[in-house]
Amino acid sequence: MTGIGLMCGAVVCFACLDATAKYLNGYMDTLQVVWARYTGAFVLALFIFNPVSRPGLMRTKRPILQLVRSAMLLGSTIANFLAFRYLQLDQALAILFSAPFMVAILAGPILGEWIGWRRWVAILVGFAGVLLVTRPGVGGVHWAALYSVTSAVFYALYIVATRVLSRSDTSDTTLFYSNLVGAIAMLPVLPFVWTTPDNPFIIFLMVAFGAFGSLGHYLLIVAHRLAPASVLAPFIYTQLVWATGFGYFVFGDLPNSWTLAGAAVVVASGLYLLHRERVRGAA
Repeated sequence: MTGIGLMCGAVVCFACLDATAKYLNGYMDTLQVVWARYTGAFVLALFIFNPVSRPGLMRTKRPILQLVRSAMLLGSTIANFLAFRYLQLDQALAILFSAPFMVAILAGPILGEWIGWRRWVAILVGFAGVLLVTRPGVGGVHWAALYSVTSAVFYALYIVATRVLSRSDTSDTTLFYSNLVGAIAMLPVLPFVWTTPDNPFIIFLMVAFGAFGSLGHYLLIVAHRLAPASVLAPFIYTQLVWATGFGYFVFGDLPNSWTLAGAAVVVASGLYLLHRERVRGAA
């Protein structure tokens, strides 16, 4: 129960992160928003664990894969934040939740975790749910949905790389590299997109931005120490509730019936995939 509570807290932090990103998009370039997210998270994370207090923190058996994994997460973040410029929070998140289906497809050739016909059906149904949200060919799709799809692809590759790294590196090491690579990679871009914030509230949000990311990932790690991943995973979908709430109260966005129907299909398919994971694990 403690692990589930921490997981729900992590999801709230991630929803706050997304809402803040969408809000900051109205005041600065998206790449500056990405820089604020990674730099803030990296600086705040140093207070919790750093190479001085933990000498072996940066030691990794697979440095190239660590860099590739971090690059995948950075690509997913950039694409996701770009999508927030044009899409509602619930729409972008519903599409991003197709990532578990992509992971199931990639896990076979990369990890040797092949899936059966039941999970293939669940994947196809899940993609049908994404199509309900985007509605291609009927005038309902926004071109920015491609950003969300790109973000989901990058995130799926990031998850697969994380599974591979979990066999050799600690979670703290992997998390440290994620923030470090993102913060360093965005520095050369910053002078070309920088806008000096003149509103104290915007400055506060840029600082809180990093806190949401760091606290969310920290709660996520602790939650997985207290409860199995198969128990915690379904609660990730509660982020859709928070995203819909923030979308309405902060941005005045109401989800349409297509988004709600598509999100329900995506969530149901994801939960069935988790069920099959549990059944396969028990077998």
